Amino acid sequence: MSFAKKFRDMKQVLHGRIKQNLGRATGNKRLRTEGKADQVAGNLKQSGEKAKDAFKH
Repeated sequence: MSFAKKFRDMKQVLHGRIKQNLGRATGNKRLRTEGKADQVAGNLKQSGEKAKDAFKH
């Protein structure tokens, strides 16, 4: 996994976590849901990259 892709995916997870916490603090359900979706998407991308790396070596 290249550093740029790893960083991008970790950034997406972190951004999702921030959105989710902000949604909790303000009581905004949509923001909480979007944050959770961003976290899941980032984690899936990381898993996919790790799987590609495992088969590459």
